[in-house]
Amino acid sequence: MTDRENLLRSFIHDAGWDDAQRMTVAGDASNRRYDRLTRGNGTTAILMDAPAEKGEDIRPFMRIAKHLSDVGLNPPSILYANAKTGFLLLEDLGDALFARVLENDPSKETRLYEAAVDVLVHLHAAPMPELATYDAQVMTDMAGLAYDWYLFGVTGQKDSTKTALFKAAFHKAILPLDSAPSVLIQRDYHAENLLWLPDQNGLHRVGLLDFQDAMAGHAAYDLVSVLQDARRDVPQAIEVAMVARYVAATKADPAEFETAYALLGAQRNLRILGVFARLCMAHGKAHYVDLIPRVWDHIETNLRHPALSEISAMVHADLPYPTPALLKKLKLQCATHPMP
Repeated sequence: MTDRENLLRSFIHDAGWDDAQRMTVAGDASNRRYDRLTRGNGTTAILMDAPAEKGEDIRPFMRIAKHLSDVGLNPPSILYANAKTGFLLLEDLGDALFARVLENDPSKETRLYEAAVDVLVHLHAAPMPELATYDAQVMTDMAGLAYDWYLFGVTGQKDSTKTALFKAAFHKAILPLDSAPSVLIQRDYHAENLLWLPDQNGLHRVGLLDFQDAMAGHAAYDLVSVLQDARRDVPQAIEVAMVARYVAATKADPAEFETAYALLGAQRNLRILGVFARLCMAHGKAHYVDLIPRVWDHIETNLRHPALSEISAMVHADLPYPTPALLKKLKLQCATHPMP
């Protein structure tokens, strides 16, 4: 039995759940793992295992969960925690992820995405806790992951000149967004991290799962996250209607918001392109490569905006289209480039 397993069993005992059965329900792109604990009477809870020695820290999750709850939203309640060992026992909100609900009943698509947009409208109108800022410099560095990992993975070359020129142009394009008011952005707000709870009322019908990486950023960011999903196709008509719903509810300037949405869509999807290549090449998670074609489509969509004309020319010149052969090449490098 590993030391980690001993710590886990001790945590479960201290939380008063050592009579429960344990079953893994999910992992994610990080080093976190999630188990469901089930007692004999059917009572359940979710155990988050976030080992500090692998760079995880449950304290941001706890802080943001409290904030979301305080402003009237529905994250899981924290039942027991040990920040030192990196274990959290959470309220079990169930398995009805938006993505699974919509697989079974696509007719609910408009209703669920309207609810997700309404959560953002409410959250963005609420006071914001102190957070690090997702500003132009951070966003530029994150978008540059497409050059650091995807370009390297599919060409075998690292081109510092191309990367520097891209970053300079991208920073210039996205810098005006720094002057916009900031809101709390959850940064992974999408159909695999939202639960549909129709028996709840109002905004509580949306359960929030993944927000520990929250930062202060532009209001369009989480809207892009949920509507330009790397894991499922959101119909264009739904995307257009939901952006319009947010703009109408917040009285944002439509043209300014459309520009910000495209800039942030390009930024987010370029970052994801690099992250998915890295998850395969450095961490052995090859299945993320299968999502790259959808991410590329999002990049193409956003690059059509006039505000991204210079970036569009660079990306199309520098980053090869993800053909099946290039995606296979990425997979063949799975776990062969460990992080320094």
